[in-house]
Amino acid sequence: MAQDMKRELIAIIQEMKDPRVTGGLLTVTRLDVTPDLDQAKVHISVMGREGGPEPVVKALNRASGHVRTEISRRMHIRKAPRFVFVADESAAYAARINQLLEDLAVEPDAAGDPDAGGAGE
Repeated sequence: MAQDMKRELIAIIQEMKDPRVTGGLLTVTRLDVTPDLDQAKVHISVMGREGGPEPVVKALNRASGHVRTEISRRMHIRKAPRFVFVADESAAYAARINQLLEDLAVEPDAAGDPDAGGAGE
């Protein structure tokens, strides 16, 4: 059920017209639903957006009532969970680590390259 809910949630967010939510790359990375369907924690990743994820998280939390109603209607369930949106920094963290690793990669130079010539020839 959580996967179906995640799919519907993504569709609802894509249809939102709020300028705080549109623009950049917004991804729902994880959805944790309590067994009693009382609450759902939605982890979102926001990249390529000035201001970072905070304005997006705030806007989505303000629209959580609308999201709850839409989930209930689309999934035909009587009780939809309360949605709590939180920023997931793992994608940004991974991108930062990749950049640091690329920066560390150095070209082999003549001093460290045994095939570059020098002694023995």
